[in-house]
Amino acid sequence: MKRLSPSFRILRHVVLMVVALVFLMPFIWMVLTSLKPADEIFGSEIHLFPTRFAAVENYTLALTKVPLLRYLWNGVLVCAGILVLQILVALPAAYAFAKLSFRGKPWAWRLVMLALMVPYQATAIPLYVMLYHAGLLDSMAALILPFSVSAFGIFLMRQFFRTVPDDLIHAARLDGMGELEIVWRVMLPTAMPALLAFSIFSVVWHWNDYFWPLLVINSPDLATPPLGTMFFRNEEAGSAFGPLMAGTVLITAPLVLLFVVAQKRFIEGVTLTGVKG
Repeated sequence: MKRLSPSFRILRHVVLMVVALVFLMPFIWMVLTSLKPADEIFGSEIHLFPTRFAAVENYTLALTKVPLLRYLWNGVLVCAGILVLQILVALPAAYAFAKLSFRGKPWAWRLVMLALMVPYQATAIPLYVMLYHAGLLDSMAALILPFSVSAFGIFLMRQFFRTVPDDLIHAARLDGMGELEIVWRVMLPTAMPALLAFSIFSVVWHWNDYFWPLLVINSPDLATPPLGTMFFRNEEAGSAFGPLMAGTVLITAPLVLLFVVAQKRFIEGVTLTGVKG
């Protein structure tokens, strides 16, 4: 195999660093803006780094003038509730598609694939009407229930379950286990890398979701982090972008920490789920 020249390797790394900087620049600007006083943010001269730090004032204002911790807690409850329901549905369904034979299985799988291709915004109005008639608007249930079934979760876990040897399942059946018992006692422990990868996808998606909470939530007490940022800006911060950016940093930080902690398992799970088509 022909080795790459040193100049090409250097050029490749420079290009990758430039692309990474382009993606990271909004986050860098957000963090640095959260450290600046208002006169520097709206000054005639642009400074990347603050000449006078106002981190204490901005972050104190972000935490005291609005219930930011409540917004964060709401985000935790919503993401945890959605993830638990998605796992309860996705694992048995994925096991059935990967290891069982039943009538209509090809057509059922086609419906799952079809659901993957339909953006959830397209179903927003029917879901909204259903929640209205059920009297669930402006509640935690309105934030959690519409996402309790994940076609992506079923697809991802099914891909992983196909890599599990059939002999392991046959041995479990010989030990007297039923199919649901096999799912939770045999398949679940083996699927932890894939399950962790799906969990990160799910948490990041629903933590950052702004469209659906904006549609179904009116009470500020039920606001999720992105929606809470809107309330923060409109009602409290106004044009004070320092505290607004401080609140945004605090909202973004949990996702960054989650990915840093679970990075190795996440990559492993994504790799394993792509072994078989």
